[in-house]
Amino acid sequence: MEIQVENENPNPLLKRKEIEFILKFDDKTPSRSDVRKKIAGLYSSSEDKVVVDYIKSEFGKTEAKCYAKVYDSRESLESIEAKYIINRNKLEEPEPEPEPEPESETGDIEGEAKAESEADNE
Repeated sequence: MEIQVENENPNPLLKRKEIEFILKFDDKTPSRSDVRKKIAGLYSSSEDKVVVDYIKSEFGKTEAKCYAKVYDSRESLESIEAKYIINRNKLEEPEPEPEPEPESETGDIEGEAKAESEADNE
């Protein structure tokens, strides 16, 4: 995978660099995460500060037009970018899974049947 930068605009107001580039590849079109890794390496940034807006490839060609943004900080990225773009780039932190509820002492079927029969007898 090779990147040929066509246009790079620094945007100090939004604390980011906006990059238009041609992506050349051998096999299939690279994934968004692969492109993010390559851009992060090229601009000495971490992957969680890079957002790839689009990868437009044409049928039969082994190159694609792309647009990405490299932010100065994760906070500015989260405050500016739309939620669906963050989700598309898989930048969201995974939510912690809820802990399973503890089983009650009469959680088994036999225990419930015994408790019901004792209640009926009273």
